[in-house]
Order: sequence, then structure tokens, then C-alpha cells
Amino acid sequence: MASPTGTSDAPFGRMLTAMVTPFTSDGAVDYEGVQKLASYLVDEQRNDGLVISGTTGESPTTSDEEKDRILRAVLEAVGDRACVVAGVGTNDTRHSAELARAAERAGAHGLLVVTPYYNKPPQEGLFQHFTAVADATGLPVMLYDIPGRSGVPIETSTLIRLARHPRIVAVKDAKGDLFAASHVMASTDLVFYSGDDLLNLPWLSVGAAGFVSVVGHVAGAELASMLDRHRAGDVAGALAVHRQLLPVVTGVMTRAQGAIMVKAALRLTGQIGGHVRPPLVDATQEQMAVLREDLIAGGLKLADS
Repeated sequence: MASPTGTSDAPFGRMLTAMVTPFTSDGAVDYEGVQKLASYLVDEQRNDGLVISGTTGESPTTSDEEKDRILRAVLEAVGDRACVVAGVGTNDTRHSAELARAAERAGAHGLLVVTPYYNKPPQEGLFQHFTAVADATGLPVMLYDIPGRSGVPIETSTLIRLARHPRIVAVKDAKGDLFAASHVMASTDLVFYSGDDLLNLPWLSVGAAGFVSVVGHVAGAELASMLDRHRAGDVAGALAVHRQLLPVVTGVMTRAQGAIMVKAALRLTGQIGGHVRPPLVDATQEQMAVLREDLIAGGLKLADS
């Protein structure tokens, strides 16, 4: 299925949030909460894309059946108002291909495939892994390069090889090597998305199409404004938004693990975030208090203000 919001230079849209998975206090998936959050992100936070069951969605601790139900719930909630990208990456190539086929059957618009983690494959192994998953369906693929979690980067030469695949069209970059990425963009048609909220604006300066954000849960509209201003040539305006959001990015992305803190931020702003699943733990009261000050300093409206 073609992306409802994509273009050739932004195949999955521009403002995407890597959506959390709301869990109840007893650890069950809150599917009603999933739908309400997805609708909020699209209708009020200006997201034209959502990534489901990525790392921020706590994919390592959700079952295949839960992933399928979560994806279908989001698709039902947002319809064709956003590009819905299913996270299907694991450290098992066959399992990743199975998840990709299930996502295609559910109606996903695209796939996010993370570098296999823990087993640290060589570059040829990465090439074969990503190729096999891309071959499994007819959906466009966004690679997810995050060596801080996977232990292995996707090297420039490997990205250039992978760009020859007709369905590998984009990269979510959390490696942070803008110079290496510039070489890839100059040599291929791969579209880059910032996968690190700390570097959103710098990524735009070297040609990224947009963001796959965590902060977008609570500041998606502001990040969309940054994108709009930068694309219109208002670099100073984009910089002003970047600086305004510095406390928010600090609070969500640097105080503790991202899924923990963004669920706390959602609670503070009156939205559905839910709990986390072990081995993650919910934010402490002390962390919540500091985060509250961060969000206020960034100009966000809290539920009790």
C-alpha cells in the first residue's frame, strides 16, 4: 500500500513520531489508549506519519500477536490521515521477514527495520539481512541505523549497496555522523530522517527530509513548525523553535530512558501514555518533578496549569 502522505523526497511523510505503546498498570496493552494516542498525534500534534512497534514502542517486550493488534488499531484510528510504518526489525532475519509479511497483511504503509542487535553481524550479514526483509514484501523500507543500541553501524559502503534495492528507500539515523550521511545522500537516492531529537535541526541542514521523533509525542506541532520554517527558507525561525524546545528535548531524551520519560511527559500534559513493561520502570516522582520543570521551560502546557 502506498503511503498516504509520502512524496518522492519524503516517502513516509516528514513529521513522524515513534509512538509509545500504552500499557495498563497490570502490563496489558491498552488498545483503546493506542487508538486515542494515535489520533491525538495525527490530529493535534501535526504528525503525518507514525512508527509503530519501534524501540520507543517497547517492541522487545510485545508479542507478535500484540504487534499485529497494535498496528491494526492504529490503522483503524488514523486511516489515510498519516503514513503508518510498522517496526519489524529483530536480530533474527527469518523472524523479521515474518513480521514484515504480517505488517503488509495488516495494511501497513511501510516498514522500519533496525540493525540486528546483540549478535553484531558483519557488514555482509547486515546487507543480507536487510535485503531479505525488503524482499519479503512489496512495502517500502526505512532502515534504522542506531549503533548505540545495536552495537554495529551500517557503514557508508553498505548503505550505498542497499540503496540499489528498489524498496529500500530511507534511513532513520541515530548514528549522528552527518558527514558520512552526506556522502550517502550525495551518492544515492536514500532519504534520511533524523532519529535523534538532539540533532533534528542539524539534520535538516544537511538534507534530511524530516524527523522520526520521540519528543513529537508532546511537541510534534512545534517540530512540524520547525520543518515548515526551514523548508520555507526561514532558518532563523527554525533555529528559534530549536532553542525553544531545548529544555523539552533535555527532559525527555537525556534524563532517563526515552520511553520512560516520554510516557511521563504524556501524563504531565494530560494525554494517554500508560505504564512501561519490565525491564523498564516508570519514572520516579523525583524524575517527574524535574521533567515538569523542563516541559514548562520549553513552553508546553501541562494538564494542571
